[in-house]
Amino acid sequence: MLQGWDNFYFLIGSAAAGLIGLLFVVVTLTAGSERSQALRGASLYLTPTAVHFAVVLSISAVTLMPRLAASTTAAVSGFAALVGLANAIRACVGIRRPRPGAEPPHWSDFWLYGVVPAAIYLGLCVASAGLWAGANWAANAMAALLLLLLLIAINNAWDLVTWIAPKAKRDP
Repeated sequence: MLQGWDNFYFLIGSAAAGLIGLLFVVVTLTAGSERSQALRGASLYLTPTAVHFAVVLSISAVTLMPRLAASTTAAVSGFAALVGLANAIRACVGIRRPRPGAEPPHWSDFWLYGVVPAAIYLGLCVASAGLWAGANWAANAMAALLLLLLLIAINNAWDLVTWIAPKAKRDP
C-alpha cells in the first residue's frame, strides 16, 4: 500500500530529524531565563513541537521498513498519533489555563500549538485505521497529514525562536 512513497517518507523523516536537532539550539536560548517560566514554556510550547517532529520521524521510519505488514505500520502510526493527540490536548489545556502574573499567550498559540495539531493527529488516527483496513485513500491521507504536521511544527519552531531570541538578548 505504501509502495512508491519511499522518497517522500525519506525526505520528511530526514527533515524532522534535522529539525529535532535544531530544537536543542532553541533550548540554549532559554539559558538565563527564570527557571519556572522556562520550564512552563518548554512544557507547553517546546515539547509539543518536538513531539510533532518525533511523530513525523517515527512514522516515516516505520513506513520505510522493508517487508513490514501494513497492519503493523498502521498500529505504530496510530499509536504515534494517539501520543501526539494527548500532547496536543495537554498543550491546549495548559495554554488556556491562566497564570497569575505571567504574560498572557498570544491568541494564535492555542490554535497553532494545540487545536490544529490535535486535528491533524485525529486525522492520522483515521488514516491509520484506513491503512489497517486497506483503504485506497489512506496512503494519500497519511502523507498529506504528516506533511501538514511537519509544516505546523516548523511554524511553531520558528515562532519559538523569534519569541525567545530577542527576549534572551534583553535579559541580563
